[in-house]
Amino acid sequence: MRDRLLDRPVADQDYVVVGSTPEQMEQLGYRPVGKDFPVFLHPQTHEEYALARTERKTARGYKGFEIHASPEVTLEQDLARRDLTINAIARDSDGNIIDPHHGVADLKAGILRHISKAFVEDPVRVLRVARFTARFGFGIAPETLELMREMVCNGEVDHLVPERVWQELARGLMEDKPSRMLLALRECGALQRILPEVDALFGVPQPAPHHPEIDTGLHILLVVDYAAAHNYPLTVRFAALTHDLGKALTPPQYLPKHHGHEHRSIELVERLCERLRVPGECRDLAVLTARYHGDVHRAEELRPATVLKLLAASDIYRRPTRFEELLAACSCDYHGRHGLETRPYPQADLLRAAASAARAVDAGAIAQSMNGDPGRIAAAIEAARLAAVSGSLSEGRQR
Repeated sequence: MRDRLLDRPVADQDYVVVGSTPEQMEQLGYRPVGKDFPVFLHPQTHEEYALARTERKTARGYKGFEIHASPEVTLEQDLARRDLTINAIARDSDGNIIDPHHGVADLKAGILRHISKAFVEDPVRVLRVARFTARFGFGIAPETLELMREMVCNGEVDHLVPERVWQELARGLMEDKPSRMLLALRECGALQRILPEVDALFGVPQPAPHHPEIDTGLHILLVVDYAAAHNYPLTVRFAALTHDLGKALTPPQYLPKHHGHEHRSIELVERLCERLRVPGECRDLAVLTARYHGDVHRAEELRPATVLKLLAASDIYRRPTRFEELLAACSCDYHGRHGLETRPYPQADLLRAAASAARAVDAGAIAQSMNGDPGRIAAAIEAARLAAVSGSLSEGRQR
């Protein structure tokens, strides 16, 4: 109901059934699919129908609940267990709006407000509220923000399982303004618990001539929003989020410069990905971007051999799409700076042309001409690719 009232696309219809039992639902042809509570699929439309239920907290974490579903549970009782007022709006079969917690008013005011103190029982709600700020641009009610801080302080957030953290983080990164999610998590203190490597970037200075925004954390906010504005996939958005993690480890005496931060970033990215069990494609591009974004920015100065090494590390011969995603992530970093969002980025086209030249080398033909000697074949293919890359770079730099 929330998205319909906001005139946003409705992805899923959620139905609540009152006055029924699981047995009655199955007799009507509904197929049970709920693992933790009674949810059924409609026999024709396959939409989800859930029996009205209440919840009681029994243990820490988002799974620590006892579910009670019975014909006596009312719609109002079911709505009362929701997290936010804007998520507790229903419409009956006659089209009447049922809004016991004034969610419609909060929708109009652009406010994310909890329904009751039971909000603190589910730590996932901290992530969901932050994600909703990225989606809707709504503000968080002060009393709700205070509850979120309480959940951080009492350790409830620490009981989130990695898979659920990643799920909510990934969904937030795919919203229109991912920076809002990061800021909301930081405001309630959850960013330091969930993504300490990112939280540590706030307050870390950068050279003003290259970074007018100066603060590394603010730079990251601009970078992820640039990725979202260009509708890049999750792999690119996650790489944009994590590419500069090593700057938080720069020794104070070297600030605001960050020589060698790329190598420091690799270990932090790998640690973060292991902790949150980040999918392989996102992890691989994030590590690649952390390691090579500086080289990509300096493409016009790199030696052909260095470019060829970069291309090989990107696996352009088998996975050219990943190389394009690397260039996209680096473009986000390059443009994610105050006042520099529209400046040209010729490095991408230069490297793209070099990659095409290297991939155009006929490795098969070279192998046939080498009479089966593996050592000679590999050296000859490498030499041919180096020559092709050298020629492409020379041509590109003369333009």
